[in-house]
Amino acid sequence: MCGIVGAIAQRNITPILLEGLRRLEYRGYDSAGVAVIAAGKGIQRVRAAGKVIELENSLDALPANGHLGIAHTRWATHGKPAEHNAHPHVSHGLAVVHNGIIENHAPLRKRLKDLGYVFTSETDTEVVAHLLAHHYAENNELLAALRATLAEIHGAYALAVIHEDQPETLYCSRMGSPLVVGEGSEERYIASDPLALLQVTDCFRYLEEGDYARLTMNTCEIWDRNHQVVDRPIKRYEHSAHSLDKGEYRHFMLKEIFEQPLAISETLASTLGNDHVLTALLGPDAETRLADVANIHIVACGTSYHAGLVARYWIEAQAGIPCQVEVASEYRYRTVVVPANTLLITISQSGETADTLAALRYSKNQGYLSSLAICNVAGSSLVREADWRLLTHAGPEIGVASTKAFTTQLVALLWLTTALVQVRNGITEQVTNNVRALRSLPDVIAQALTLEPRITLLAERFANKHHALFLGRGTHYPIAMEGALKLKEISYIHAEAYAAGELKHGPLALVDEDMPVVSVAPSDSLLEKLKSNLEEVRARGGQLITFACETIEQTDDANHETIGLPWVEECISPILYTIPLQLLSYHVALVKGTDVDKPRNLAKSVTVE
Repeated sequence: MCGIVGAIAQRNITPILLEGLRRLEYRGYDSAGVAVIAAGKGIQRVRAAGKVIELENSLDALPANGHLGIAHTRWATHGKPAEHNAHPHVSHGLAVVHNGIIENHAPLRKRLKDLGYVFTSETDTEVVAHLLAHHYAENNELLAALRATLAEIHGAYALAVIHEDQPETLYCSRMGSPLVVGEGSEERYIASDPLALLQVTDCFRYLEEGDYARLTMNTCEIWDRNHQVVDRPIKRYEHSAHSLDKGEYRHFMLKEIFEQPLAISETLASTLGNDHVLTALLGPDAETRLADVANIHIVACGTSYHAGLVARYWIEAQAGIPCQVEVASEYRYRTVVVPANTLLITISQSGETADTLAALRYSKNQGYLSSLAICNVAGSSLVREADWRLLTHAGPEIGVASTKAFTTQLVALLWLTTALVQVRNGITEQVTNNVRALRSLPDVIAQALTLEPRITLLAERFANKHHALFLGRGTHYPIAMEGALKLKEISYIHAEAYAAGELKHGPLALVDEDMPVVSVAPSDSLLEKLKSNLEEVRARGGQLITFACETIEQTDDANHETIGLPWVEECISPILYTIPLQLLSYHVALVKGTDVDKPRNLAKSVTVE
């Protein structure tokens, strides 16, 4: 959620810091700040509550220029959103920015207060600043002070540190929160996300857990958690910069909805044979290891959790393997019973979701056969720490409400389901059908996107609504859950999803003319059951909106409108029916006048618990 940018160069780095912060705005934040060191002037710090534009205005009034600096966007965890809580925090000639949470900040704060340090914020980060200053005063060596500080703090952090005594050196460290080092020509940069630095470099070193580093214009020294010098290889960032521009679209979310045919094509590239899936992409021993899988646990959060719920239907129905899906924040805090030969699957768009990452780490000693990360970011912590990885290749997703990341996760999970079937039973009709269906997806998604004009009109019905129900059955029940989540995320309309068969067990009491009921009705084995459920809504005067297969005969009236989607193979139907629900939530948000790309109180990448 919070964002870090830092730089050291022969030129003024303030514009680089500001542009980096702008590129991190998608993560969600409530304040921003910079600290730079200028020759003869010491640390110049400027902070502002609110958006990066407020910080820019403050810098116009009080310029801060220099060759070394750090910057930050903050999402409040300790202390309310306010300028005095904004980063960077300073202490005795040094400045610090921090992502994450210092769990033992309270006893450290008390100790430092007893030593005479004065706190001006409620943040856990100011503890780090004073602790660094304390250790620096003991030995007058900043690297040693950093090591001593890291040994005392507990929790998750990415840190960047500068000091007036070393105006040509930038220090950083990470533990549980991402941080990369960008390489330039006689310039070095750091950021919590490579996207922040693509305006100056596409070459990065990805710091590992426990790494800390000392950077100058010409050098990059890295130590691991055991204080051994290590070389983290430079990797070129592959995502294209055009993904950071809205182009012809009004919002990133709409752009990313329309990028889904391409994102799915990219995800499927080099994964399919003529009539089978290419399991070798998981590694040379993938077939043997997949054949050993007897149980599956899927752990994820939010939208990624919904993708896992869809996958459970696929895996159990097609591969015959018991599958359990859990919310990561619950999984990591309970006693988990792990049957023999269980594969753990973790799903995350960013690969830095704190609860999902913690669940993966928790699983290491639980007796799992192996772990597989499904993720959109190749250099993320989740990908690096899992035994296997399956990348989704959606490209950068800037809108907080996930769209193309979700559908590409579903594609990856259906591919994995097909691989599990294939290693057990060979190239069966099921495998061949799945491959054919996956190949057809980009075209049918593009066809569904042509429904936008009609959905735009439909969205006007929600202008004065405060509540909505979403219904689905089978694999489309999690799709209904995702549709409800999207609506509440960006339009702030309270929405709930139910398995349609549960209507008569309570939710039907809510149905009246002021409660829109949205349903997904593909032509599958549960269609007739769903029709009966929809009649229950109709009979009570509910406003019914149905996204149905165009081959189904529907009778519309003033209280019921149906939008037809193309017939597709049942296995890819959940992916197709996601598209109109995304478009509906987007256009309802437009009608409501909300901030579509940056909804209130939410952040793109949830890197704290």
